[in-house]
Amino acid sequence: MNNFFQTNQNVHRKGIAIVTIHTQMQLEDDSEVLLSRLRPSRAEAEAAVRTLILWAGDDPAREGLAGTPDRVVRAYEEFFCGYQEDPAALLSRTFEEVDGYDEMVLLRDIGFESHCEHHMVPIIGKAHVAYLPDRRVVGISKLARVVEAFARRLQIQETMTAQIANTIEQVLEPRGVAVVVEAQHQCMTTRGIRKPAVSMVTSRMLGAFRDDPMTRREFLAMISPSSGR
Repeated sequence: MNNFFQTNQNVHRKGIAIVTIHTQMQLEDDSEVLLSRLRPSRAEAEAAVRTLILWAGDDPAREGLAGTPDRVVRAYEEFFCGYQEDPAALLSRTFEEVDGYDEMVLLRDIGFESHCEHHMVPIIGKAHVAYLPDRRVVGISKLARVVEAFARRLQIQETMTAQIANTIEQVLEPRGVAVVVEAQHQCMTTRGIRKPAVSMVTSRMLGAFRDDPMTRREFLAMISPSSGR
């Protein structure tokens, strides 16, 4: 037990996110279980915010900042609630009574807020998600919830785009999946190079959307600004 806590402290000091702990304790080979063991308490999280306030050059005890650690931790619970969601489970309920409908299902302009895993500042944008059903469909709100579940984590846009598409493909097993994400990254609009109004666009095409140019063009035409949206 002492070896575990000694290693745990070393992990926090070195800032390592995923580690292998060699102790006499038989830990499950599961990163989620490991991370839950390493998760600090709420009091420790608030203390970390006070440390950052001090590092920034202010007094965490003054009136305007006294409640800030609690507010920041509560905000983080909202920002990163996606870690508590299982995106695949959100798609588990499907419907087969669709009278043979097999054309594209598209949900566009799904707004989201995420956070860059490199600087922990906001990524704000929208996602367009489409799939070609194979005998069954899913409630459209569930597509938006999958986007939200992955967005509410520390992310890079490329990974998030792939995660959304891959999850829909694995659970629904459609004939094709297409995801396009457009977003502005405050890590480059408010710091560093400071280029406002710059958007990043990423896409993931699977199945028919990758293999059939006509299907891909139809999807891209439907999400383009000139489509009348």
